[in-house]
Amino acid sequence: RIMIDAINASGVPVLAVDLPSGINGNSGHAMGAAIHATETVTFFRPKPGHLLLPGRGHCGKLRVVDIGIDDAVLARIGPKAAENNPDLWERAFPVPRVDGHKFTKGHAVVVSGDIAATGAARLSARAALRGGAGLVTVASPRDALAVNASALTVVMVRPIDTAAEFAHLIDGKVNVCVIGPGAGIGAKTCGFVEAGLAARRPLVLDADALTSFADAPDRLFDLIKADPNSQVVLTPHQGEFTRIFNTLDNEAEVISKLDRVVAAAVRSGAVVLLKGPDTVVASPDGRAAIAANAPPWLATAGSGDVLAGLIGAFLAQGVPAYEAACIGVWMHGEAGSEAGPGLIAEDLTEVMPAVFRRLYDRLGIPY
Repeated sequence: RIMIDAINASGVPVLAVDLPSGINGNSGHAMGAAIHATETVTFFRPKPGHLLLPGRGHCGKLRVVDIGIDDAVLARIGPKAAENNPDLWERAFPVPRVDGHKFTKGHAVVVSGDIAATGAARLSARAALRGGAGLVTVASPRDALAVNASALTVVMVRPIDTAAEFAHLIDGKVNVCVIGPGAGIGAKTCGFVEAGLAARRPLVLDADALTSFADAPDRLFDLIKADPNSQVVLTPHQGEFTRIFNTLDNEAEVISKLDRVVAAAVRSGAVVLLKGPDTVVASPDGRAAIAANAPPWLATAGSGDVLAGLIGAFLAQGVPAYEAACIGVWMHGEAGSEAGPGLIAEDLTEVMPAVFRRLYDRLGIPY
């Protein structure tokens, strides 16, 4: 420890080989004292500890160097975790067809809260539209109908007060439901979630939709698992994650953020996305992706509502839940960088065309 503290205090550039001393390569945890490197050089592929915090912060600039290890080795190793970038989900990325129309791009429904809590749903709805959904409808309580209708143009608004009305709405040409942003905590929101699951619609469950099941999370998980083909994405931040997966922290084998999210996905039967500067997405089959492109200015009110809408957009276009969540997280991070310091949540949807153009260029998609 004395040596590490002295190096960190020296002010000289520090080059770490493989990992900064003291950082766990699997979890990113600092095992006591740990080197703060200026640059880290590793080999073949990054380790989870290079991407997860606090390890990523100790690495400085990360360089991955080819030392002659054949890519075929990956097949023998069979890693299930990867960095979240377009190489991971390129084949699942939806490209609009020349003969397509709004219905082929999917219809997303976003549930709004009452008159005092409508903004979050509108952020999600606009993000769903910017993300590529062909149509978006806000399911609004009647007391908030005028507020939502006056603030929305291309997004449609429908009066919905009960789970029965919601079930009737999504019984038609609806491809995905986003429930949670500003929806309110309680039995009403639970009823909307249950209606969405009963209709076997892909769902994005965020914020209040998760907290509404905090007293009985297994009830939610059992409903999700009742459909073996369910396409459900849970998008908690750390506080919401703790509320619905409150026993995971007591399990000794769950030692890192990556482990916790994978365990949560297995337990819930859903794709789980634990938000943060190192957002982890995990599938019940054990696959996981770690994001490393989120700038710090994404930490602002409404940012998560935009993310929920983006994921809904990709689900609406037929992308499987795991890939939809990964694409949404990556594009959300890119939008944060595009908007830059000082961004507010509304800015994220407005820079999305620039993010799409860069991604199209990277993937060789003409436009």
